[in-house]
Amino acid sequence: MTDWKSLLLLSSCMAISTVTQAQVVPPAAVLELQSRIDHLDTLAREPMIVQHPDGALFVSGYPSQVSGKDWTVPPLLWRSDDDGNNWERGDVGPKESGAQGNSDVDLSVGPEGTLYMASMGFNRETRAGTHIAMGSSIDTGETWNWQFLSQNRLDDRPWVAVGENGTAHAIWNGSAGVSYAQSIDQGAAWNAPTAIAPRGGSSHLAVGTNGRLAVRVSPIGASANTFDLESDYLLVSTDDGATWTKQEPPGRIEWDPTFADPTAVPRWVEPLAWTADGSLHHVWSEGSIVKHGVSKDLGETWKISAISTSYGIAFYPFLTSDGEDKLAATWFVKDAQGLSARLAQLNYSPHTAAVEAHEAAPFVPDAWEETVAYKSLSPAGEYIPVSFLANGDLAVVSPVQNIHDDRWGFTFWRFSLVSE
Repeated sequence: MTDWKSLLLLSSCMAISTVTQAQVVPPAAVLELQSRIDHLDTLAREPMIVQHPDGALFVSGYPSQVSGKDWTVPPLLWRSDDDGNNWERGDVGPKESGAQGNSDVDLSVGPEGTLYMASMGFNRETRAGTHIAMGSSIDTGETWNWQFLSQNRLDDRPWVAVGENGTAHAIWNGSAGVSYAQSIDQGAAWNAPTAIAPRGGSSHLAVGTNGRLAVRVSPIGASANTFDLESDYLLVSTDDGATWTKQEPPGRIEWDPTFADPTAVPRWVEPLAWTADGSLHHVWSEGSIVKHGVSKDLGETWKISAISTSYGIAFYPFLTSDGEDKLAATWFVKDAQGLSARLAQLNYSPHTAAVEAHEAAPFVPDAWEETVAYKSLSPAGEYIPVSFLANGDLAVVSPVQNIHDDRWGFTFWRFSLVSE
């Protein structure tokens, strides 16, 4: 959705938040790339990755270049049973079963092993969403149960996450703001959706322990068809979504509803995560600085630290937690050398609310603009997903979108924190 030809170098720092600043502990280890596997098949745009409790890895995505204008095609799924070295396409069922979606997709897994896949349809002629479909599988992806959570024009950006008690939570947005639904029976049924924000976009969803949920509401919604500057806040629940409290986000950021301002930071996902102690975490970009905020009081107050500074513009962050005291963040940087992806592991100390940041060397996905007119690197989406693996490694997945060499698929990157 962004005009990447207009994205210019931004080397000056944006305004620094006046919220209490925390110190970043100097790293004692190095985050190193261990392997890179290119799986060539069909385009997996804006992928997501999860590891099943039995060890199998799953990657989802949507084939925008292949599916074109058909929003009823099934979303994509791949499975690996050998730690990501080899992948096979999964069968999520026919479109007649409700397995439909040619746009945003999310993937999650419950503690008992139920897989959940949220999928969005998008009409590329009208530039508007068509539906939100939700699939669940209780047999490690062999069969799927699908149902539509919404079939309204302007439906957009679904997220799904599962709590420790097995309750699955989903959010999405549209012309009526942000909607929320949950399932307590492994996706067999979902309750009627409720509106938790009257306007705005469903920027991100995080689920923690003891019924804690957090939703990032953003001004841009409905596939950039709506913009409401007042819709820039967090919603926090401590009772599995029964009630919500509105909180202000940390940091000072600006939004560009046109995606055309060459000096503005492109924004879509403003990610959240919980650690086991009940702390809420947020990562965002302030131009050349990537910041981390942590709140020990459910978003009332925040302690902020800068986890990375670049010579260009940092944008499109993503954040995840291992469920204990470690987090992983990704983002892109556009600078004089071009476009690259970045990854950092953040080891969090609940006692001091400090993070030990370990940043990997920049890496460059094989993703380019979808045109032969010129060759320019592209994020090929609005985030780059990262997930903790069972052995503590970090798995990152990026689209392979290379029209020049006729290469389509995804790259599986594995990183490890290695002692110096």
